[in-house]
Amino acid sequence: MQASTDQLTHWLLSSLELETTLFHIGQYCGTWRATPSEFMSTGFHLVLNGNCWMHLPEHQDRIPLQRGDAVFFLRETLHYLSPNKMPDDPALCCVKEGSMKPIDENVPDAVALACGFFNFKSGLSEMLMSSFPDYLIIRADSNELAGTRAIFDLILLETKQSGDAPSPLIVRLTDILFFYVVRQMAATQKISTGLCAAIQSPEFSKLLEAMIKEPQKSWPVEAMASFSHMSRATFFKRFSKIAGQSPNFFLAMVRMKIAAQLLRQGSSITQTAEKVGYQSESAFAKVFKKIVGQQPGAYQRSSNKFDLKA
Repeated sequence: MQASTDQLTHWLLSSLELETTLFHIGQYCGTWRATPSEFMSTGFHLVLNGNCWMHLPEHQDRIPLQRGDAVFFLRETLHYLSPNKMPDDPALCCVKEGSMKPIDENVPDAVALACGFFNFKSGLSEMLMSSFPDYLIIRADSNELAGTRAIFDLILLETKQSGDAPSPLIVRLTDILFFYVVRQMAATQKISTGLCAAIQSPEFSKLLEAMIKEPQKSWPVEAMASFSHMSRATFFKRFSKIAGQSPNFFLAMVRMKIAAQLLRQGSSITQTAEKVGYQSESAFAKVFKKIVGQQPGAYQRSSNKFDLKA
C-alpha cells in the first residue's frame, strides 16, 4: 500500500470509537451450544483452546473454528457455536445449552472461549463499517494476518494470569485485534465500495487528501471534478459508485470526522464549525447531528467521559 493511502486509511480508522465489553470467558465440555447474549448485535468470539463449529442458520452455513481463530460480528447475525459439525434443530438455535467452566487446558475435548460485545460510539463508525461484511473471521494460520498471532498470544497469556476476575487488558487487546483486521482488509482492497474503497482509489485518493488538508474550503462538485481531471458528470458517477455516497455527503463526512476530533481535543463548537467550513453554528450542528448522531455539545461531553474511562 502506498504511503499516502496508508495514511488516509489510518486517518479514517481513527474515526472508529469502540466500547467493548467482555461478556464471559471460560470453557465448555461435552454437549453444549453457545448463543449470543441478548445484548449482542455486534460482538466477538475468540477461540482460546480446542475446536468447534460456528453455525449460521439463515445462511445455511457451518464454519470450523480452531484455537487462535476469532470472529467479529459487525451487525446482528443469527448464529451459535457448538462442538457438532451437523446443525441443531432450528428451533434450538437460540437456546443455550451447557455451562461455562473455568479454563483448564488439561481437560480433553474442551473448548475455551472469550466472548463479548461492542458498540460503535458514533455514527461515523457505523458509516465506516457499513460496507464491510456482516462478520470477519481471523484464522490462526493466515499468512496475510500473521501480525494477529502476537496479539492473540497476549490475550491467551492474560487469560491464564487473570484468576477469578478477567484481566481488563483482554478487552484492550481485543480492540487492537479488531482494528488490525479492519486495517488489513482496507489495505488489501477487499472492500469494493464505501469509504475505504474511495481512499484506495487512485482516481480519488489525492482529492481526499486535499479535502482533509483544507476542510474549510467550499469544495463544490465542480471543484472536486476539476481537481480529479474529470467532467462534472463523469466525476459524480464514478465517485458515487466507488464511495457509495454522493461527493457532497462524503465531504460532509470528512468534515464531521475532523470536527469530532477537534471537539474531543477541546475546541469550542464555534471554532470547530469555522475550521470545517461552516459560518453558521446552527448549520454545523444540524449536519453534525445527522452524521454523528449527537449534537456537538453532547458529543463533546460524552467523549470526555469516555476518555476518562479509558
